[in-house]
Formats: sequence, structure tokens, C-alpha cells
Amino acid sequence: MSKIPQEVAVHPVVLLSVVDHYYRLAKETSRRVIGVLLGEVIGNKVDITNCYALPFEEDPKDKKVWFVDHIYNEQMFEMHQKINYKEVIVGWYSSGPKIRPHDIEINEVFRKYTPNPVFVIIDVQEKTVIIFIK
Repeated sequence: MSKIPQEVAVHPVVLLSVVDHYYRLAKETSRRVIGVLLGEVIGNKVDITNCYALPFEEDPKDKKVWFVDHIYNEQMFEMHQKINYKEVIVGWYSSGPKIRPHDIEINEVFRKYTPNPVFVIIDVQEKTVIIFIK
């Protein structure tokens, strides 16, 4: 039985990739995007170093209807393994902004690839930042 991670580090390139994914597919819509998180598990720490987008659809009217392309995921992971064999699937991401009821079911799908998948919600919404300089 593997341990549940106690610490998660998300590299900046992952955050940039998720924001790019969202802005290409879902900006100015109520949709969200999801994808795969890649990295290493070292002791009780997960180091998330890479990611890729997944084809994903969910019905906004029926919370029980959703689709993730498993075949695409397996093909992408196989290609990633040829480039960096140390990176494994450590979990998945969503652009959120909240946890949805079927996220538990999606998380269970990811248990096929890793025993304790990390689920990261990344806030991709622009925020206004005011900086005062004296």
C-alpha cells in the first residue's frame, strides 16, 4: 500500500500550461478544462513537473454526464515516457473554480494510473492587482 502524499510542489511551467489550456479552449465560457499531472513521488512528497491537456466534456444540465478520453491519455503518456521516463502520472488538474460532484468519479479513473492521485484545482481567472509604489 502506498502512502498518501503529505506535500505537493507544482512547478511554474505546469501552472503556465494549465492557464494556456484554459485560455485556448474555455475562456469566456462556463466550461472548465482538465488534464494529467506528471512528476515523481519521492517519499511523502509529490513533485509535479509537467502536464498535458485531456479531451473532456461535461453536461452542465446533468451532473452525471461527463467524458474523459482514456485512449488519448494513454497515448499521450506513452509519448511522454519516451522523452522522460522518470515522469509518471501523479494526478490530474482542473481549472475549477470549485470541486464538482463527479470529480470523485474522475479521481477514481486516475487510480488506474496511480494509487493516490493528486487533484489540483488551478485558479485561471485573471485578478486585478494594485501595486502602490512610494
